[in-house]
Amino acid sequence: MKIALMDSGNGLLPTAAAVRRLRPDADLILSSDPDGLPWGPRTPDDVTAHALEVARAAAAHRPDALIVACNTASVHALPALRAELEPTVPVIGTVPAVKPAAAGGGPVAIWATPATTGSPYQRDLIERFAQGVAVTGVPCPGLADAVQEADDAAIDAAIEAAARLTPRDIRAVVLGCTHYELVAERICAALQQPGAPALALYGSAEAVAAQALRRIGAEPAPAAAPTGGLRVILSGRPGPLPAAALAYAEGRLLAGSADGAAVAAGR
Repeated sequence: MKIALMDSGNGLLPTAAAVRRLRPDADLILSSDPDGLPWGPRTPDDVTAHALEVARAAAAHRPDALIVACNTASVHALPALRAELEPTVPVIGTVPAVKPAAAGGGPVAIWATPATTGSPYQRDLIERFAQGVAVTGVPCPGLADAVQEADDAAIDAAIEAAARLTPRDIRAVVLGCTHYELVAERICAALQQPGAPALALYGSAEAVAAQALRRIGAEPAPAAAPTGGLRVILSGRPGPLPAAALAYAEGRLLAGSADGAAVAAGR
């Protein structure tokens, strides 16, 4: 089994780690675009062009499925990616987990990039899945960039700024950018109010990984032998996992280090 994942940068790590946990025997192809990031400020046509190049680099290795582990690319490029690659390669997009977050009744905050917050796409998700629920869109300028670079000081500053814009009575937070899942615990710590019920954070990685397996008719097998390989493609070139990726447990898991083994064990 061979699963490819694509993103502008390290935002693919949470979903790749989720696939690794579900199928330790699967070969993974990680295709990103360090020469072209960030994608968020680009026009929709430009995002689509970059996404197609990144997807083609992954598709050249004949994966069984391609996961678009990027909210921006899923919004703007998914139709073009599916038109080019399917049905030969199933393409699985990423959608912010507004529906399950709203099912708890709210109030809900959606942390997303400034380009996504208030966009027609996000408004449509709220209208479709959060009718009657108090939802606040929270722009998080600089957070994805800081996570991409594993810049701890910039991450803390961006989280603090976004936390000040977040209502204190929220009960759930949707992480509307895949990069944010790499710092989910830090986001939760910044938002959790003393004495309040535990805050629920909703990412997309686990659900998208499971959907990819369903699309190719594969069952989860977390106890399978850890024989899966890893191939990294950086703007079309083979390379190693970027150093910044190894700052996160998900990256270390994919690299096969002892520190990352705790993620696989659910600790």
